Amino acid sequence: MAAAGASVAKAIAFGASGARVVRVATARDQAAPALSAGSADGGVRTLLRLEGLAVLALATAAYSEFGAGWGWFALLFLLPDLSLFAYLAGPRAGAVAYNAAHSYAGPLMLLALGVLAAMPGLLAIALVWCAHIGFDRALGYGLKYACGFRQTHLGPIGRADPW
Repeated sequence: MAAAGASVAKAIAFGASGARVVRVATARDQAAPALSAGSADGGVRTLLRLEGLAVLALATAAYSEFGAGWGWFALLFLLPDLSLFAYLAGPRAGAVAYNAAHSYAGPLMLLALGVLAAMPGLLAIALVWCAHIGFDRALGYGLKYACGFRQTHLGPIGRADPW
């Protein structure tokens, strides 16, 4: 039935007619990433990824008008990913730090402060930060759940293990 060493699980349920239904799941079935509660899929996931692409394009275009040079853009673009080091303290701490650095709340507050206080440096930083978040969203990297890095609000990231 199953290859040597492969785990097999049975799920027993009763159908609408009361008949007993047995489903056999192999290790391959169990390795496929499942959607977390609250994860987007299908057309909603595609729309959210396109939205991220639009934010990336608009923030980059705005930076070209108000920015401080492309060298600074490249340097600042990677800065939010330093939050990944928080995963060394565990998945919960990692998710909190990652989500703080990859939520639009921070850059939008910085953007507002830059505009209201006429501080072009803050405006440039906020635009690069927005561009980074948009880039991540376009690639399918969403806000993280505490259960692990792969589980995001845009669905699981990475490919299912083929074995």
